[in-house]
Amino acid sequence: MDSLVLFCTGALLAGGLYWFVCILGPAEQKGKRAVHLSGGSISAEKVQDNYKQYWSFFRRPKEIETAERVPDFVDTFYNLVTDIYEWGWGQSFHFSPSIPGKSHRDETRLHEEMAVDLIDVKPGDRILDVGCGVGGPMRAIAAHSRAKVVGITINEYQVKRARMHNKKAGLDSLCEVVCGNFLEMPFQDNSFDGAYSIEATCHAPKLEQVYAEVFRVLKPGSLFVSYEWVTTDKYRADNPEHVEVIQGIERGDALPGLRSYSDIAETGRKVGFEVVKEKDLAKPPALPWWTRLKMGRIAYWRNHILVTVLAAVGIAPKGTVDVHDMLFKTADYLTRGGDSGIFSPMHMILLRKPLES
Repeated sequence: MDSLVLFCTGALLAGGLYWFVCILGPAEQKGKRAVHLSGGSISAEKVQDNYKQYWSFFRRPKEIETAERVPDFVDTFYNLVTDIYEWGWGQSFHFSPSIPGKSHRDETRLHEEMAVDLIDVKPGDRILDVGCGVGGPMRAIAAHSRAKVVGITINEYQVKRARMHNKKAGLDSLCEVVCGNFLEMPFQDNSFDGAYSIEATCHAPKLEQVYAEVFRVLKPGSLFVSYEWVTTDKYRADNPEHVEVIQGIERGDALPGLRSYSDIAETGRKVGFEVVKEKDLAKPPALPWWTRLKMGRIAYWRNHILVTVLAAVGIAPKGTVDVHDMLFKTADYLTRGGDSGIFSPMHMILLRKPLES
């Protein structure tokens, strides 16, 4: 009888562990499993040191305000977080408005398809994804529009992940990924029929720099749409709680500094664009984009226990627990920013390069 109880207990524990790791472990789009978490291009033994290096940027704030330092800063961040993002969030590293009756995956896809619909491209057109990550939006946009999408990301590990996903999805003929700095893009002048950026240009030290590069590579008459991270008209720089929230978002998301919503259109005009449309997609009647963060709290604790166990037994790199904890705290700042209305991750700006420029 004791042997039977012991066997049943062991079987239950084994089954529970399998369910915890293999069923709950994969990302929403099954791009990454918990047992495969890594530090991107960083070797496992150096993840913790690079995490400390990431935080050292904030002890020297003037350095992250320069174009020379930002690529290293952002590259380090995405080496640390890419696997965790993909495992815990999915292959599209951005937010989207909540839509009644729609899954998170459908909400994400619709938000991405709207971007390419706004720039009015045709099948076969060559368009640019400015800050493509592991290519979730790129694949949705290529499948929806049948345009040829070229994505650029600063992070070599994300290039490898994106190419793997593109091939697996059967979209590698439509999707190309380039490793490079979007402040100095390796593309010829007037070579793209359209461009979009989904929550990526927030990493630029100066928005003018990346907008000028997009302007340069677009063909005259072509459109560029960007979903920008901004402080809204409700933000008050003399409110300590507002400042705490915004600084928390900046530190947890590798941002040189969040911009005001009022600066976006002016920046576009400054580099030569015509402003076609501007709208904060987070404002009512849109439903809260941060609902998914609130709903994910239970999943976070489950994931945090799992990451802690995997790091303790040497499967996940040392330092992964610190990175995961940082992202959870950042999620709280993002939620507070959304609840208070002082922050939006989807301030949409639609710009056109004039026919004569």
